[in-house]
Formats: sequence, structure tokens, C-alpha cells
Amino acid sequence: MKKITTFIVAACLLNMNIRAQDTFSIVGLDTITGEVGSAGASCVDLIQFGINDASFLGDLIPGKGAINTQASYNATNQSNANTRMNLGDTPAQIISWLQANDIQANPHVRQYGVAAIMNGSPLTAGFTGTNCFTYKNHIAGINYCIQGNILLGQSILDSMESKFKNTPGTLACKLMAALQGAKVVGADTRCASNNSSSLFAFLKVSKPNDVYGSPYISISVKTPTNSFIEPIDSLQTIANGIGLCSILTGVKQNTHSTAVGVFPNPSGNVISVLNYSPNKTEKVIIRNSLGQAVLEERTDFNDINISSFDTGIYFIEIFRRGILEKETVKFVKN
Repeated sequence: MKKITTFIVAACLLNMNIRAQDTFSIVGLDTITGEVGSAGASCVDLIQFGINDASFLGDLIPGKGAINTQASYNATNQSNANTRMNLGDTPAQIISWLQANDIQANPHVRQYGVAAIMNGSPLTAGFTGTNCFTYKNHIAGINYCIQGNILLGQSILDSMESKFKNTPGTLACKLMAALQGAKVVGADTRCASNNSSSLFAFLKVSKPNDVYGSPYISISVKTPTNSFIEPIDSLQTIANGIGLCSILTGVKQNTHSTAVGVFPNPSGNVISVLNYSPNKTEKVIIRNSLGQAVLEERTDFNDINISSFDTGIYFIEIFRRGILEKETVKFVKN
């Protein structure tokens, strides 16, 4: 995924005269693996404002912790929080410092969630400014912090917490489950008319040895206003397609993993559906990263021309004669 600096993001936001509100988000830790992660969503049309990186509000410091900077987002405050974490401040100390040293002397419009691994133990802290838009609140747990504003109510945060705590598996699985907990029409109240929770969603996780700014998991979805698409479902499709977590349901990928495939992958022009089974391919459906069908063919031949497709991640659903379950394979159009 193409990265842009927080300076450029901040400039875009200021030029467009909008307040960046990451309406619900979570930071989390896994002290066993040392992974740190961030996920969130909001009803802001990032496409309209030309913001490429939907995850810019989450900052991961590999081996140390995660910081979500939201409500009236400010890139300098985010950078300062990063510096304090690298200096060894605890989450509570970072938030106290940010309140005392807000770049615009207005901490009351900010919201932060901070989680850190310190001496092998998790520490967390949250902050919600009094002038953030209601409903607003945060929950600081043992190894996570959840925060939100412009919310339908406390139930959104409570549902995210329940999903995170009760979902088994990796940190990435738990973060994805937390977002699913907020998948309610109007979770961000501005998106009620869009019949969705939000307009964009993201998830990223860093291992301790990852290079800063290059988390080993980084997925996101951006949808335009009045698209009536649920971005959390679209993000789930991507997550399932890359095998993020086999526990979560959605796209069921490669039940017969040795039977089908796609070649070459990535491809710019033509892909071949590889079917090693005696059951012939009956139908294929190709979906984009938003889960929208971009091609459907009833065919028993293998080659499919994708030269007209936009660059990005796609999922091909393969239906074979005599096999009730479809199989889904991810491929990249370059």
C-alpha cells in the first residue's frame, strides 16, 4: 500500500478545512509475540479529499507500542507522541505530556489511545477531550485501548471491547473482530444515511523487527459518500482473502487448497485458473477489494483477460461441477 507522510496528510486536511475524526478505533498488543496493532474506521470521504493512506491516524512503533491520534487530528501532536514513546514514556505519561504541550494549546478537541509493551508487560491509556463531538468516550483495557467520538452510543465501544476480548487467535484477528463489533448502521452517526457504519476502515499490525512505517499487515478500504457500501465488510473480505484469520467468517478460502490456483500472480493482462481436480470449472466470479463483482463467466476454459481491470487486489471465486463450496483465491493486478 502506498504511504504518504503525516505532514502531507495534515496539509490536505487543513486545505480542505475538515476535522479528521477517526470515529472508532482500537490499539492493541500481544506481549507473547511482541506485535502491536491499530484498527479504526470513520465516516470521512478520504477519496474526496485525496488522502491515500486510510491508516494515517494509527502510528505503530515496532517492539514498543501503538498510538491512535484522532478527533481533531494534528500531525505534530502525533509525531510528538511517537517521540515520547521512543524516549520511554509510559502511555499515561505520553498523554499527560500531550495535554500540556498541545501544538495548538487546545487538547480539549483531541482523542488518543496509547498502548505500549514495557519490560514485557502491557500498559495502556486513553484520553477524550471535553470538546470532542458526542457521543464520545474511551475504554482502556489491559492490552488494548478503544476510543470513539460522533458515536451512536456507548454500545459501540462496548461491543468492540467484547469482540476483542472474546475472539481467539492472533492480534490481527482480534482487531478485525473489534471492528466487526462496530459494524452497525450509523455507528458513526454521520453515516446513517449511507446505510453503513463508516466510509473507510483500516487494520495494521507490526512485528518487533518490522521497519518503522512498514507493518507486515496493512489493509484498508476507502468508499465514497453515497456508495452504500459497508467498508468493514469489504475489509473483512480482504482479510479473509489474505488468510488473516481462519476463525472469522466471510469468504471461505481454499477449502481444497491443492485443487485450484491462479497464475501468474501478480498479472497485468491474462490469468489462468489452474484446476487440478477432475471436476471442471463451471463458473468464476471476480470481485474487487470492496467485494463488488467486476466479472462473471460461466466457462470451463482457464484463461481470463484482466487487462482492463484497475491495479489492485482482487478475489476470484471458483465454482466447480459437483463441488458445492466455492473456492476463493486472491490475486493482484499490476
